[in-house]
Amino acid sequence: MTGVARLAELVGGASRVVAFTGAGVSTESGIPDFRSAGGVWQRHDPDTLTWQGFIGSREGRERYWALGRTTYPLIRAAVPNAAHRALAALHRAGTLDCCITQNVDDLHGRAGLPPEAVIELHGNATRVRCLGCGARFTRDEVHAWIEAGAPVPECPACGGVVKPTTVLFGEAMPAGVVEEARRRARRADLLIVLGSSLVVYPAAYIPLHAKRAGATLAIVNLTATPLDREADLVIRARASEALSAVVAAAREVPAS
Repeated sequence: MTGVARLAELVGGASRVVAFTGAGVSTESGIPDFRSAGGVWQRHDPDTLTWQGFIGSREGRERYWALGRTTYPLIRAAVPNAAHRALAALHRAGTLDCCITQNVDDLHGRAGLPPEAVIELHGNATRVRCLGCGARFTRDEVHAWIEAGAPVPECPACGGVVKPTTVLFGEAMPAGVVEEARRRARRADLLIVLGSSLVVYPAAYIPLHAKRAGATLAIVNLTATPLDREADLVIRARASEALSAVVAAAREVPAS
């Protein structure tokens, strides 16, 4: 039995599947991987784009928004790929409980997963809020302000600092989001890691919460991860390939 066939079997026998997705799912939609060779962090120093730098000076915010001016259009132009669509199909079928994601591109939601089924550990690049009064804006709105000549956008309501809801280096992940991810992972009977190298912590601890609570752990990734030895199944494949085969296999199973 191939690894993908085994994964399809595990999904077919599970009652509560949780997906954990990383950058490998986004790169299949054309969004650059920040960490890999040739990625964004080889062209921009991440130490200049920290939470402390963003909050601490106008110059820090200008550097952040200058990078966003080039990266956000790539996110906006991206479309959900076969992996995103397969997860949405599994949710509609009642198999997938939720998707816990490290990605900030909103593609899981755009593929059809409802908000309650997407847990965004690192936030969402398409949403912006004022750190002063709490006003919320779409990233499209704020991007238009930058394109119109405002290198450091400010809140039109109170003049405060505005920031995408993404989590910056040195910024804590929202405690409520992390706790919900842990809770859903612990309730899973199958957790599938998709396209994550599992090297970004504390997010990478989430699959271990599922494993320690008794879930089967499957990892689908093109390269080795630190949790491969913990996994019940490891598949070296693209997320879209593996999940498309899983959904196709589920459709072939006759109704009981």
